[in-house]
Amino acid sequence: MTEPDRTALLRALPYARRYARALTGSRPCGDSLVADALRSLMAMPLPLPVGDAALRLALYGAVSDAAPKAGAGAEAGPEMADLRRRLLLLTALEELTLAQAATVLHLSMDVANRELHAARDMLHAGAVARVLIIEDEPIIALDIQDLVERCGHCVVGIAGSEQEAVEIARRDPPSLVLADINLGVGGDGATAVARIMRHISVPVIFVTAYPERLLTGVGLEPTYVITKPFDPTTLAVATYQAVTQGLRAV
Repeated sequence: MTEPDRTALLRALPYARRYARALTGSRPCGDSLVADALRSLMAMPLPLPVGDAALRLALYGAVSDAAPKAGAGAEAGPEMADLRRRLLLLTALEELTLAQAATVLHLSMDVANRELHAARDMLHAGAVARVLIIEDEPIIALDIQDLVERCGHCVVGIAGSEQEAVEIARRDPPSLVLADINLGVGGDGATAVARIMRHISVPVIFVTAYPERLLTGVGLEPTYVITKPFDPTTLAVATYQAVTQGLRAV
């Protein structure tokens, strides 16, 4: 592997980790999946694709190929439900175009388009979560509350500081935490989550403008990360995946 290839792969790793962690519902399982995908790419007899975008797609593809098929749907079989999850994660969380996601998953455009529409319908059938929002900007917090409630979930509280978040979680335990990282003078969102997790086990989605800083593969890191600012579909996909994977105890 040439030095430019190695550098481009390193730049793609945080995004592959985000996809793999969300896909498996587990930080260690996701990171192990990325390691397997890297070994697979390195062992390929053909040259790696050229350029950051092409290498990133190749890494997504290797992760998807290495990931075990899983999932369950009410009307679709497990394999189809799993395919729809992957389409949602790639197009919403990873912000790929439908054509790029189809390439990653080895689908025709017709199949990808049909299944993505079915996947979006699937979001509305997900489990209802009791969400704690940790966000120090009041207007942003209210916008997030609106998005969460439009996704069909209920909000147990909005915390503007680390201490407030811990108090709300103890008083009214959530089934999902949506946390900003930087709480300004109110503390740190990651620290708030760590304190909450001493008392309850709950899926957490971190919101940050710099996701690559949380996805290095070193130290304690989140399973679910969305990039700020985000749109309603991204939040809907992240909450659906976090809650349903949590229910499946992955």
